[in-house]
Amino acid sequence: MPALSRRHFVALASAGTALAAGGGLIPAAPARAETPFRQPPLPFAEDALSPVISAATVQVHYGKHHAGYFTQVNQLVAGTPYAAMTLEEIVRASATQSDPRLFNNAAQAVNHSFYWDGLRPGGGAPSGALAAAIERDFSNLAAFKEAYVVHASGLFGSGWSWLVEDNGKLAFLDAGNAGTPLTSGKRPLLVIDVWEHAYYLDYQNRRADHVRAVLDRLVNWDVVRDRLTA
Repeated sequence: MPALSRRHFVALASAGTALAAGGGLIPAAPARAETPFRQPPLPFAEDALSPVISAATVQVHYGKHHAGYFTQVNQLVAGTPYAAMTLEEIVRASATQSDPRLFNNAAQAVNHSFYWDGLRPGGGAPSGALAAAIERDFSNLAAFKEAYVVHASGLFGSGWSWLVEDNGKLAFLDAGNAGTPLTSGKRPLLVIDVWEHAYYLDYQNRRADHVRAVLDRLVNWDVVRDRLTA
């Protein structure tokens, strides 16, 4: 279990109100986390993303993998100062600890919740400030999507392909394993899970096809826009 000094804990607790300014991954997080942490419900039915993502994939992905990270986090924080933190605070506090177990499980719990909230059946199209930012930084939506596919499909091994706001511009952040913008100060806007459990039942090794289908048919662009303008 990672060690947490009293000085480190007090500093993190006093900085809790500043977390949202850097672009949080869980909206409206309370100042004090509920323990044990509970996995948020899906914002859609398990079969609602089909045929892009099958009900079988969602059942395993959400019901086994995502749920498992919450189980592990609750076991790891029990009886420690981490139990008084939010999940985002835990991710930040544990990122540099020598034992990676808490960071990995907390980051994966947060990343997955952010991922599910960015999806909706049928997708749609960017609007407002988001559409303007895509045109400014990528010329057009088609070019943006193609660049995203290239980044996400090129990430070596398992991980997350993030769209972030960095110094006023849209950018991609490809993060292996449990990587998250919470440790880099960039504002997270959208993420595509490129761990194999997110797509292999439906696409086998065709990761690029999965990413393209998600961008074309499943992204909740209204949520992404609201994250940008929050």
